[in-house]
Amino acid sequence: MTVTDTAGVHNAAPLPPLAARARSTGGSPVRDILAVTARPEVINFAGGLPAPELFDAEGIAAAYRDVLAETPARALQYSTTEGEPVLRAALADRTSARGLATGPDDVLVTTGSQQGLSLLATALLEPGDTVLVESPCYLAALQAFAFAGARVVAVPGDEDGIDPGALEELVVRERPKLLYTVPTFQNPTGRTMPAARRAAVAEIAGRCGLWIVEDDPYGELRFEGGRVPWIASCDGARDRTVLLGSFSKVMAPGLRLGWLRAPAGLRRACAVAKQAADLHTPTVNQLAAARYLADRDLDAHVARVAAAYGVRRDAMLTGLTDALPAGSRWTRPEGGMFLWARLPEGYDTTALLPEVVRHDVAYVPGAPFHAGTPDRATLRLCFVTQTPDEIAEGLRRLGAGLRGAGA
Repeated sequence: MTVTDTAGVHNAAPLPPLAARARSTGGSPVRDILAVTARPEVINFAGGLPAPELFDAEGIAAAYRDVLAETPARALQYSTTEGEPVLRAALADRTSARGLATGPDDVLVTTGSQQGLSLLATALLEPGDTVLVESPCYLAALQAFAFAGARVVAVPGDEDGIDPGALEELVVRERPKLLYTVPTFQNPTGRTMPAARRAAVAEIAGRCGLWIVEDDPYGELRFEGGRVPWIASCDGARDRTVLLGSFSKVMAPGLRLGWLRAPAGLRRACAVAKQAADLHTPTVNQLAAARYLADRDLDAHVARVAAAYGVRRDAMLTGLTDALPAGSRWTRPEGGMFLWARLPEGYDTTALLPEVVRHDVAYVPGAPFHAGTPDRATLRLCFVTQTPDEIAEGLRRLGAGLRGAGA
């Protein structure tokens, strides 16, 4: 219907509102910061961007050329929702080789592991359901669960991750549907959950009835220490753990290739949700990734990338003492892409950021990573995107910016 005002002018009726979940769920603070700091002169520690100069661009290009030359009709055609069989088989082999027996039918290919989170939220969560998360927690997971209408509760923890005792108390009290965790080189802290604690989490999930979503986008980027087995491989967790993986950090994020390994019933539900979302992940990308795995040594490539990232982590650790105020503390990750810093009491990294950006450097304030009461003195720094010299200059600017803001 139209509305006519006193002057006889016809005005269009207002449109129905957006869904409540769209109105109540905000955008990503990281994306917002990256938009503000897109100037090329800014040294940006805010993003989670793999170093582009370390991509195996030639190898990936060759894989695409071969696929398009040899099987163009297949590469450019629709595919199955579950994923190309050749890629699922390769992913199953890689997972099995790392200690978790997996067959191709256990794997669902996703358009990045972020889609895996969305599919799981669709398949598992009703509005009002409770989800347990780490504190602090990966931002996009908080978004996915909030968009599903879930009630998100943070589990207390320490430098080794979530506290099993606190987890069990919350499971008994809150009756959550799932626990979401990034146990290896966690985003945003960089910390890694030890094997004994993983086993304790698995035991609680098995005894109390709880899904575990184990997100592992960074686990292969280890440059120090020994590998810790997945929670999914622990006794008591095999029938209730979803393992998420991704090529974004080890091959290239632009491929948008991830996967989930899940028990059959939940995996089928995720496949139905994916049919409704995008039918399938792009066929040519899947076949190119499978060809790359067949023709190239991905493990050797990842080892070279991880070694370079270790040097960059050391460059950041070296410069933090002069860049941050006296009394600050920070993590020392054994791999991955991030470290987490906490300034002394009274500092607010959100309020300090505008002055820091004026010095052509950026970080992510820690407050948005908290599902509960935020710790406003915290911040996340990504150490992999820049070279060691750029990191040193960025930290010099960060120190100047913090001092200029009175920090």
